[in-house]
Amino acid sequence: MNQTVEAALLSGAHEDLPPGTHSTGSGQAPAATTRAELKQRLVDFARKLGFDSCRVAPCAPPAHAGQFDDWLSAGAHGEMGYMARGAEKRRDPQKILPGTKSVVVLALNYFQGDAAETTAATAESARGRIARYARGDDYHDVIAEKLDKIDIFLREFGGQQKCYVDTGPILERDHAAQAGIGWHGKSTMLIDEKLGTWFFLAEILTTLELPADEPARDRCGTCERCITACPTGAITAPHKLDARRCISYLTIELKSSIPLELRPLVGDRIFGCDDCLDACPWNRFAQVSHESAFAARRSTTAFSLRDYLALNETEFRNLFRSSPIKRIKRRGFLRNVCVALGNVGTSEDLPALREAALDSEPLIVEHAAWAIEQILERANSEKRIR
Repeated sequence: MNQTVEAALLSGAHEDLPPGTHSTGSGQAPAATTRAELKQRLVDFARKLGFDSCRVAPCAPPAHAGQFDDWLSAGAHGEMGYMARGAEKRRDPQKILPGTKSVVVLALNYFQGDAAETTAATAESARGRIARYARGDDYHDVIAEKLDKIDIFLREFGGQQKCYVDTGPILERDHAAQAGIGWHGKSTMLIDEKLGTWFFLAEILTTLELPADEPARDRCGTCERCITACPTGAITAPHKLDARRCISYLTIELKSSIPLELRPLVGDRIFGCDDCLDACPWNRFAQVSHESAFAARRSTTAFSLRDYLALNETEFRNLFRSSPIKRIKRRGFLRNVCVALGNVGTSEDLPALREAALDSEPLIVEHAAWAIEQILERANSEKRIR
């Protein structure tokens, strides 16, 4: 059992639980409660914790398990070996938690508006683009704390749970679609008619049997804006993504060198990519999140690209403490910064890049050298034109 959860149960610390819920210490339901009543109390509690949606799917094999196997066989997952290692569990939730009867799916809005975009657009020196979800605190930490509280609540009714927020072998979008959180967009992202695409998903597998919700209707119609918006052509057909070409994969999941032919297509993106999300017409309904933890930090909106190049290991860790960006480490982040400078940098960035080309990390050295070459080629080309 999670130590935090165990301590809360033993101490009777239930101030965050729904009214009328009390610890029995027996693992049995504290009072006679119908499944419908329990579900409603769960939904109300999830709303109190800040979740924008809480819905339930029956425990069943995910609808796209076969397509997932085909995706793995084609190697479209790239270097994400964990996808293949957990494949059997992804195909059957019972392999994760035997006795699972329901999958509770939660959505949390992270949209912060476009203020950061405006700031970056008016900057004097080149700044890199960071995906919206990564501009504030690490969503894993923010949501995991909320899931712990829901776990405590469900244990009071005799449930055993497994909680995930992007941390376990589960095809979360299939279960979310089955629960009616949203529908599968052609970009493979889930779309909700009220939240658009700007939300995190979390799942709770539980041995409690809860009334299931109806799936959402696909409302994309003939629209393919997300497909045409992808800079690298990673969305190869409706609902099909080759991760090896996706900028989010290239700047986050890929640990080695970014392929030469794809570097110019990365543009000024240094952590993730929102292009297919920005293109979705349903985002016109998106509202700003009430979760303050996702507000953009100065470290993700106010630094120029060459400012990032000056970071040593300690400074990087301090700057991105409790941020999703810390997961790719300094070597991965500065690799991305070098590529962005190679695409949008000027001669004023050359001193910083030449310093980076002397770094002790070979990955940074390689991409800094490439960026220097790109800037010099652009400068020479401009001279010839004049």
